[in-house]
Amino acid sequence: MASLAEEAFTVLREVCEERGIDHRDAELLRVRSNAVFKLRGELGEIVVRIATAPHAPTRLPLVLAVARWLAEQGFPAVRPADEISEQPVVHDGRVVTFWHYVPASGRPTTTELGGILRSLHLLPVPPVALRRFADPLCEVRRAVDRSRELTGGQRAWLSDRIAELTERWSELDIDDAPVLLHGDAWIDNLLRRADGHVVLCDWDGVAVGPREWDLVHTYHGQRRFGLTSADVDAFADAYGSDLRSWPGYSTLMEVRDVYAVGIHIRNAAADPFSRRELPRRLDSLTRGEDNARWYMAEPVTVSQ
Repeated sequence: MASLAEEAFTVLREVCEERGIDHRDAELLRVRSNAVFKLRGELGEIVVRIATAPHAPTRLPLVLAVARWLAEQGFPAVRPADEISEQPVVHDGRVVTFWHYVPASGRPTTTELGGILRSLHLLPVPPVALRRFADPLCEVRRAVDRSRELTGGQRAWLSDRIAELTERWSELDIDDAPVLLHGDAWIDNLLRRADGHVVLCDWDGVAVGPREWDLVHTYHGQRRFGLTSADVDAFADAYGSDLRSWPGYSTLMEVRDVYAVGIHIRNAAADPFSRRELPRRLDSLTRGEDNARWYMAEPVTVSQ
């Protein structure tokens, strides 16, 4: 089976050649839920995102529509590179989109993330037919049902856990009106430009729903991905409220734990990192290890 990276390079080459786009110096930035490339050409540096999720053909046009609307509002988000091609481009089951590249200039802070999410959630809901975020584990449920990488025991445990958490989610008391959600409001999706300002990228999860879903990513980052309590405190101060005081906090964190397994269930067949990370995450969940460290990418081993 070809790797995710190899498949993505093939799609990139074919799409670019069909449209006369120079792809010779393409740089693969990452492969996760999307393959993300950087191109350098006459029109400057462009990001090409290649999505494979089943919902991508219907969701990506909406993502682009929201990104254009955010540009009209002056909100600091990445901009579609519509001058490159009509988009999205559907090619061999993949959905390809083009974006202006934002050169990173230092790591953003959780203070900046809290501030930009506060601004986002104060915006009106855009005039776009966005999905309602009502079932956070629906895609994980489908991934479990389709996976050939899970053992029978893993599949049974996950199915039971998803059913339990879905019921608990439905019983949460959420008083606020739904807001425009980024959907994956993790610190790595905030980019600092050369002028010092920050912009929010990766809008594939955009939806309308409870603000708590955008907030939980930072708290979960302390639980699993190395953020500190000071990082979380700074985020809460900048946003203006602290999710830890919400009665549904424990349930939300448990839902986020299971949600974070889904990408590796989907990718395990063709991605070596996901094949290694999936059992790490599942083992810590089944053992009830609430503070086990997870990885976004291969951990770096330093030789003595």
